[in-house]
Amino acid sequence: MPPTTSAPPAPGTPAIPLSTLLADAGLGMRQVAGPREDRLVGTIGTTELEDPAPYLLGGELLLIAGVRLPETADGIDAYVRRVVQADIAALGFGVAPVHDEVPPALIQACDRHGLPLLRIPPETPFVAVNHAAHAAMAEARHQELRQISEAQAALATAAARTDALRAVLHQLAARLGAWTVLLDPLGNELLAAGTRPSAPAADQVRALAARTTARVRSRSADGRPQPPTAAAEHHAEVHLTVHTLPAQTADGPFVLGVAATVAPTVVHRSVIGTALVLLSLLTTPRHALGTDTRASAALVRLMLGQDPVDVAPLLSSAARQDSWVVVHGRLTRPGPGATARPGGAPVQLAALGTALATPYLDIDGTTLCALIPSAPGSPPPDLAPAVRLGWTLGISSPVAAADLAIADRQADRMLRHAVATGSSLAQHRAQDLTMHSLVSAGDAVALAQARFAPFAKASAPGSAVLLETLRTWLAHHGNWDRTAAALEIHRNTVRRRIAKSAELLDVDLQDLDVRMELWFALRWLTGDGCE
Repeated sequence: MPPTTSAPPAPGTPAIPLSTLLADAGLGMRQVAGPREDRLVGTIGTTELEDPAPYLLGGELLLIAGVRLPETADGIDAYVRRVVQADIAALGFGVAPVHDEVPPALIQACDRHGLPLLRIPPETPFVAVNHAAHAAMAEARHQELRQISEAQAALATAAARTDALRAVLHQLAARLGAWTVLLDPLGNELLAAGTRPSAPAADQVRALAARTTARVRSRSADGRPQPPTAAAEHHAEVHLTVHTLPAQTADGPFVLGVAATVAPTVVHRSVIGTALVLLSLLTTPRHALGTDTRASAALVRLMLGQDPVDVAPLLSSAARQDSWVVVHGRLTRPGPGATARPGGAPVQLAALGTALATPYLDIDGTTLCALIPSAPGSPPPDLAPAVRLGWTLGISSPVAAADLAIADRQADRMLRHAVATGSSLAQHRAQDLTMHSLVSAGDAVALAQARFAPFAKASAPGSAVLLETLRTWLAHHGNWDRTAAALEIHRNTVRRRIAKSAELLDVDLQDLDVRMELWFALRWLTGDGCE
């Protein structure tokens, strides 16, 4: 009969050090022979066969009670020699009822053949050893999964930084305790992190990468490139591995090299797999080692004084679109991932860029401004995904690059209108004939400035605050509570400001004609009604 073993560990369950079982006080086992250095135990086996070797896989802690143990020293020596050849991790001998103590001949044979021998006390059943081993294996697996999860989160955070490539390599080096290097398809070292190995070891990494890259560059019979691959070598006590990245350039794949003083573990291999995916994304032409070359070129030209009209084609030519929509937004329903930091959190930028279908974003705390390429006559962009992220939006009409300033004012006015009315978004719509078109732009602005000139004499909170409060109050048709909610102030504060505005303007705000006149004047005051 073959030896009985406990239920096999789940796939991927790690082996445990023999010292873990010896340290379990509940088992009461102690080592009585063999080398004292630690060994890994993959499973527990129980047998009383005279020759169990044919049924062993290696790595077992083999438990016996000596029922059929040979009686002679030579027989015991042969038994130990056979199980050592089967590559078991250790031998556990249960004392009583067959033997009152571990046979001296067995102790001598285990010392002679370098096999750890454990004494199992009478009060410890073999099944208890099984249970303890499996509990330790499950805990070890849990620790591995936790380490993998923490490392993946750290790598993802690093990939969202502005120096993403360097940050990912540094995080990977820290998690592996190794030197990590990113090589281009020609073997040039682009970035590295961690303690650099000796020059010969670093050279061997590059040589190994060159050979591996050559294999990947080779074409199969159907003309498709070979899939990503890996290779490993040793240099003295250093473990060297290289991994090609999934994304390839015309010259071949980028390569991740690792030089570590310890052999790769399950955790290390999983973490490297995550890093490979991130590095592959970060080295695509779109990212170009962390930069968008078109956007960078546009920024450089703007900073050097070129007109936006001349720069705009750099940002929109790829989509063959020569119009722009400006979007202003305010974060009115912050989600769990919302932040209030200049430039926006990377997660915010990524989410909004996807929702608005544009990379041209400026987020400052709870406000945003975006440029969306658009074709003349095309329908307005679908901004519902951005609204679901908690943003209230104002949208301009599509304009040429020369009219972006006008679109900016349109979007700002629409945002204020959306906030004032409690809408999630508001879209500016150009009309052929309106009341505003009956008054020239110059006359309209002059009339508005004269109408609100008394506000210049206003004390605290100042003319700008009074104008915004009056605008919001009129937009809410004189509703105190809705105005207070829109401005995020107490309704009594709204009452005081409106009363002060009426006093300065010397008007009766209960008169509908007065309200209509002031509403038009407020729009003309900023030029909103003249576009």
